[in-house]
Amino acid sequence: MLGRLAAQRLREIRQVFCQIPQASRSFSTALNYHIDSPDNNPDLPWEFSAANKEKVKEIISHYPSNYKQSAVIPLLDLAQQQHGGWLPVSAMNAVAKIIEVAPIRVYEVATFYSMFNRTKVGKYHLLVCGTTPCMIRGSREIEDTLLEHLGVKRNEVTKDGLFSVGEMECMGCCVNAPMITVADYSNGSEGYTYNYYEDVTPKRVVEIVEALRRGEKPPRGTQNPKRTNSGPEGGNKTLLSEPKPPPCRDLDAC
Repeated sequence: MLGRLAAQRLREIRQVFCQIPQASRSFSTALNYHIDSPDNNPDLPWEFSAANKEKVKEIISHYPSNYKQSAVIPLLDLAQQQHGGWLPVSAMNAVAKIIEVAPIRVYEVATFYSMFNRTKVGKYHLLVCGTTPCMIRGSREIEDTLLEHLGVKRNEVTKDGLFSVGEMECMGCCVNAPMITVADYSNGSEGYTYNYYEDVTPKRVVEIVEALRRGEKPPRGTQNPKRTNSGPEGGNKTLLSEPKPPPCRDLDAC
């Protein structure tokens, strides 16, 4: 009895979510569940291209025959490249069939790692770091500027299909905060790149967007001309010479 009530309540909750427009699922909840849509449902056929089938064989050959499931991440990565930067549920099912596991085992991986996109993204997916150091240094203003300039909400795609904006937690360059990553899917199955742009400002991120729109590749790394990589602005003020070696101990005196 209790189980039937719980199942009924779950169906009611799903019906409510189905009535929510896709665009409004713009925050982290969009990463936690799947709702069938005309372009993303398990009934749509999906398979690797002929060229990628050869890559699948090569990837699986790296693992013992009884551990094919260990290939789940590189196979999902390959599927995402083939599908223009995102993973439909039918692609995840195809990977599950190849490595001979239940589909849920693949869903668990795809929902855990933020570099797997389960909704459509632009050819250039702009990810703003939202962790504390970047937030203190103005990442919210960076994100607001991008959304306003592109005329989209978070996780929406521009009408020309070029850009989308999302959030990623800690990109590991806190000393160069705030920063964004540009996930470049413009080369399709030839492989995408994640390019870090550090020390950005609202003005600079707009310049980066417009450079990408023109087909240019802005220089990666710090966008502060007064810094070299993660060094201090204006250059080093200390440690300007070789450090003195420690004094040697007189071992014979021991």
